[in-house]
Amino acid sequence: MKIVFIVFLMALPVQHLAAEPQLPLGEFSRNRLDGWERKRFKGETRYQLQTLEGVVALKADSQAAASGLFKEQRIDLEQTPMLNWSWRIANRLNGLNEQSKAGDDYAARIYVVVKGGLAFWQTKAINYVWASNTSKDKVWPNAFAGDHAMMTAVRGPEAALNVWYSEKRNVRADLQKLFGEDVRTIDAVALMTDTDNSGRQVSAFYGDIWFSKD
Repeated sequence: MKIVFIVFLMALPVQHLAAEPQLPLGEFSRNRLDGWERKRFKGETRYQLQTLEGVVALKADSQAAASGLFKEQRIDLEQTPMLNWSWRIANRLNGLNEQSKAGDDYAARIYVVVKGGLAFWQTKAINYVWASNTSKDKVWPNAFAGDHAMMTAVRGPEAALNVWYSEKRNVRADLQKLFGEDVRTIDAVALMTDTDNSGRQVSAFYGDIWFSKD
């Protein structure tokens, strides 16, 4: 029930930070996890900073578990709408129906969350996922949260294993497309590697995460 992640984030206090042309969020290459907090759902995915090919990255290992890291930070999408990150996975979760509750597991995913305040039903989230069985660019509602949390396959089964991919998404444009609203701020970013529904094992690496103007 990873929808709990979204509800949990709603209850946290909001940090108001001045927007910058480039806003670092996950500075893993600097061996830092400042501001990132853990949220456990079932079991515990192991997250640790580890050097890979001469660069420090965040390694995630999940064995029938689902826990994530989140960082609450208000991001002004008028100033820095572009979400940037890099990632790689070591293996896939073959054969899952990722549109079902039983198959709602991903080798890697990054969330952006827009809180609904007291009106929790207005909370919105986009899950940028590395899908194992769904083709790149496909979009669908989360099996647990419905159309309050939309899934976007940034990478799919065609992507090579053990290879770094760099991503860039216009979050403001994606929110407009998926929810039909001009959302100008988001409230938190989270990442998760999870296998609690399938009971399997998967490993991934996450590189630095930041927002930029272009």
